[in-house]
Amino acid sequence: MTSDPVAADERAAAEAWFAHHGLPWFVDEMREDVAARLTRTRVAVVATVAVVVGVGVGTAVSATPEPSFAAVAGITAAGLTLVGYSMAALHATPIARWALRRALGSLGLLLPLATRALPILMLFITFLFINTEVWQVASALHGGVLWGAVLCFAGVAAFFLVPRLAQELDQFDDRVQIDEVLAGTANSPLADAARRICEDEVDLPDQAQVTGLQMVNLVLVLVIAQAVQVFLLVLAVFAFFLGFGALAIDESVITSWVGDGYPTYPPGPELVSYELLHVSLFLAGFSGLYFTVVAITDELYRKEFFTVIVDELARAVSMRVIYRMLADRRSP
Repeated sequence: MTSDPVAADERAAAEAWFAHHGLPWFVDEMREDVAARLTRTRVAVVATVAVVVGVGVGTAVSATPEPSFAAVAGITAAGLTLVGYSMAALHATPIARWALRRALGSLGLLLPLATRALPILMLFITFLFINTEVWQVASALHGGVLWGAVLCFAGVAAFFLVPRLAQELDQFDDRVQIDEVLAGTANSPLADAARRICEDEVDLPDQAQVTGLQMVNLVLVLVIAQAVQVFLLVLAVFAFFLGFGALAIDESVITSWVGDGYPTYPPGPELVSYELLHVSLFLAGFSGLYFTVVAITDELYRKEFFTVIVDELARAVSMRVIYRMLADRRSP
């Protein structure tokens, strides 16, 4: 048996497409290599090293003048250790490159996203911004504790988002149709191959099943895509509250809310107080969590902000269907 040269060229083009779109584990040879590097022993060793690094960094930071950053620094160091191993050994570099391109390319969406999302969010979040207890809680969160709270919001958002994305994937690959595959592969290296293959009788739902490392890769990419959108919204909320607070919240009001001796200011011009910074960052992080949960449960938000994620899922699964079918096409 010899490979069809046309199919081989199309598969090579598809593999380049997968790598460019942050899906390196969709490539058969690369996925097999990654699986070989994820033995139980190796995973245990890497996890142990990450824990040791995290504990070491956290201990070192706890001895500095800002010990409140110890936990955040330790968690960050452990996470970077795992990311470093993934980049070096698990062929995750294409994912990182795609994530960076995605983030930079999405900067232009900041204003459109803010104009669509902020009016709805502000109806709820603004009442928290002028709440005395919120100012007292946020002002008491110093240094690493404040950033730890923001990381906690991010973790909870991911906890809600990942299962929902896996559910969306399961629903799509169970009901995928020829029209969806053709639409998903349009203007891609597999557009011609998709038209040829879909003319035959193909069990698309069977071919579309995404499991194992491929599912991990796809869900990770979709989480990053949604995280970029949420991060832009968080920036917009943070900037809004900084501006609104600087204009509308007088020093005497902050003193009555937080107590005597406040507000305090960073070095330089007294434009934005530490208390306003804390409250703005705290509510921006909470807004990101709120937006993530509502975007996957509320139909209005889902139509506005989650559809693009589902479209990317459909495109990736459609490309993978044709890629798998090309692997089975051989000529004597």
